[in-house]
Amino acid sequence: MGPQPVAAETIVRRAESVERDTAGAVAEIAAALGPGPFALVMLFVGRGHDLAAAGAAVKRHFPGDTVIGCTTAGEIGVSGYLDGAVAAVGLPLSHFRASVLVIDDVGRFDGAPVAEVLRMRGALASRAPSWVNEFAFMLVDGLSMKEDRIVAALAPALGTTPLLGGSAGDGLSFERTFVLADGAFRQNAAVVAFIRTACRVKVFRFDHLVPTGQRMVVTDADPERRIVRELNAEPAARAYARALGRDPDQLSAFTFAAHPVAVRVGDRHHVCSIQRVEPNGDLRFLAAIDEGLVLTLAEGRDILSHLEESLAALAPGGPPDAIIACDCILRRLELEQRQAMQSASAILSRHRVTGFSGYGEQMNMLHVNQTFTGVAIFAPSEASSAGQPASGAPAAA
Repeated sequence: MGPQPVAAETIVRRAESVERDTAGAVAEIAAALGPGPFALVMLFVGRGHDLAAAGAAVKRHFPGDTVIGCTTAGEIGVSGYLDGAVAAVGLPLSHFRASVLVIDDVGRFDGAPVAEVLRMRGALASRAPSWVNEFAFMLVDGLSMKEDRIVAALAPALGTTPLLGGSAGDGLSFERTFVLADGAFRQNAAVVAFIRTACRVKVFRFDHLVPTGQRMVVTDADPERRIVRELNAEPAARAYARALGRDPDQLSAFTFAAHPVAVRVGDRHHVCSIQRVEPNGDLRFLAAIDEGLVLTLAEGRDILSHLEESLAALAPGGPPDAIIACDCILRRLELEQRQAMQSASAILSRHRVTGFSGYGEQMNMLHVNQTFTGVAIFAPSEASSAGQPASGAPAAA
């Protein structure tokens, strides 16, 4: 057995395990989360774990509980950033209700079943009529390239209910990414949890990047594959490197993390991260791209001070009960390059963050990159928790 699991004793249950044996890791997570019943359990599984064993262990240790999750490009546990571990969040039935929509074969996805989503949300409301706080949490195959289509299709059924989520990862391999639903890890799939709670929630997104005055126009692209062939009518990698004053042969993931490009939507910029340079000099992106888009080079503020300030601003009176977060792999790479992972972990742990690093983040109708996206969950007031449904477990003290 590896080190003992770590758990946090709050309304939202959180746990991590660095046990390398997958079945053992899930067993430690279950023990650390404690007894249910849970409205929802979220499991973030690091690179190197046996997914079949993880699925079997989930069925064994969480019978009767709804469990969703995904593979990652790094985990955020109770102690901060992890690698190759398992992190988890448990939402007890005492304060939460959840319904889950599984979308198989997102490659053929042509629109969310709006009527089904509305029925699911209506059923949630009837099960917890005195709880008025809602949000939707989505996990999607990070190599499917269908995030934009899914969030756009869900929007009509969500109305003003905020949606957040992340794209499953596979370290820096970008080979195979999976979503967990119904005890099985699935490729080319997505899962959306609709959550209603007695707790106050705040969905947020932030990044530490500032647009510069340097711009490039996409003059040739393959939108379906998220590939840009030309910027400013010259080969894409060469044009990007020229803008940075770099050798095109020296471009790397660390370069893309330190020098992202952004697209202006409305009154703010959204980062569209570059995944890699193709052998022919094309640039492959992690977000939607198309001809005619104007890309603006961005530069970063100090990522550590920005992280601390942004998380503190969510709750001036002190940290929320928990934060569930989706963090871009490129932010993690920047922290690694700056040798700041330990300091960042301390900040995340202090602010009670749990989640994962992935290949992109979803916020309402947008799929973006290089952001820290999440939901802060606050303990309910005495009045709001007093009206919980009779079918739920007693409220935690």
